[in-house]
Amino acid sequence: MKNRSWGGRFKNSQTTEFLKYSASIHFDYLLAPFDIAQNIAYAAALQKAKILNGTEYKKITKALRKIDTEIADGTFDYRIEDEDIHMNIERALNQKIGSLSGKIHTGRSRNDQVATVTRMYMLENCKSIIEMLRKLRKTSLKQAEKYLNHLMPGYTHLQAAQPVRIAHWFLAYQQMFARDEKRFVDLLDAADVMPLGAGALAGNNFGIERKFLAKKLGFKRITENSIDAVSDRDFALDFCYAASVLFTHISRLSEELVIFSTGEFNAVSLPDELCTGSSIMPQKKNPDLPELLRGKTGRLNGNLINLLTMLKGLPLAYNKDMQEDKPPLFDSCEQTVASLPLVIKLLGETKFNTKHLRSKINRGFLTAVDIADYLVLKKMPFRQAHHIVGKIVAECEKKEKTFSHLTLSDFKKHSKLFEKDVFSYADPALSPDRKKGVGMTSETSILAEIRKLKKRL
Repeated sequence: MKNRSWGGRFKNSQTTEFLKYSASIHFDYLLAPFDIAQNIAYAAALQKAKILNGTEYKKITKALRKIDTEIADGTFDYRIEDEDIHMNIERALNQKIGSLSGKIHTGRSRNDQVATVTRMYMLENCKSIIEMLRKLRKTSLKQAEKYLNHLMPGYTHLQAAQPVRIAHWFLAYQQMFARDEKRFVDLLDAADVMPLGAGALAGNNFGIERKFLAKKLGFKRITENSIDAVSDRDFALDFCYAASVLFTHISRLSEELVIFSTGEFNAVSLPDELCTGSSIMPQKKNPDLPELLRGKTGRLNGNLINLLTMLKGLPLAYNKDMQEDKPPLFDSCEQTVASLPLVIKLLGETKFNTKHLRSKINRGFLTAVDIADYLVLKKMPFRQAHHIVGKIVAECEKKEKTFSHLTLSDFKKHSKLFEKDVFSYADPALSPDRKKGVGMTSETSILAEIRKLKKRL
């Protein structure tokens, strides 16, 4: 095998082993449609700069479109000896139009070429992810409306803490996914900068109109420093970071659904289509999708660390190390795009066992804070109220009782401030609606949040 793109400088060809080792075509073939678009736009810029005449421009772009068709229908001949997608396309162009193909690389380096098409690839994936995150947020909002009038224990330290509306649980993830969407929207704007025209690192000698190129390729802006243009991989880091945070949120959701779906919790039922059985135990319904999503989070976190580590010691401008930016970026893109439709289905079709959850909030001491607050409303300092209610809980546990078993006399043993109205504060069903502030778990607060989110979405 012999790479011909720089053969004039070398007496000897690279070894087969080295060419295989250094080739990137086995992963950067994903950039093919973007490289075709970039070549077509660049040919137009070369015509504008009078490097190509009208006939040459038409001949080149016609051949590029034929190559694009071959790529789309799977008949394109990828060759490892051409190293990467850019040289594969240039070789195919040469096969179609001969030496004229050599003009397409005028004033351009693979350094600015790859930086441009990698951004194009990432930006397209960003748009798809933003659209799916919007669907995911709408799904959580729909579920919040469905479960508005149903209660569940809210947990801290994985122990039942206070009664909340199930809707409030869905809206908590709504907030996480809203922040995720904003990260990708911000990235979409920050990364929308075109490096093409920067050449290897110093620019080009042909007066290529970069703003014309940017408009052709759909970029909002052009890079302002040619060295930085080919060195910058912040956009890839930003994407991998945004994807990593998104999967951290998905992993937290998955963990809760795994726990909630156990017989011990019996809080939710997951859709059969997203679960599996056991090869040996006929009774099993395993939460495979949430477990897979939880597992993939480590993979995406690893992609971010991979990129950070690769970039941390690189001098300016382009270095061959940067070829390794694509596998982690591509993997994070592909996993995110593949996972989100499944997360939408998972969240949208999870059913809460409302009857069982209602019984669970009546069995614990979930209104302990409400009873302490009751004493505070009677002018007792909170720390004293906290201590008194703690003693009531300890006594109930000793006698295997709950608040619902207590009489007014039982309460008065601990404080004369208790009156009959304490029972309404001890009732878990009445607890959420006392919390009427913005973002709280009362019906009023949740309805206000739902109305606000509907306007935003």
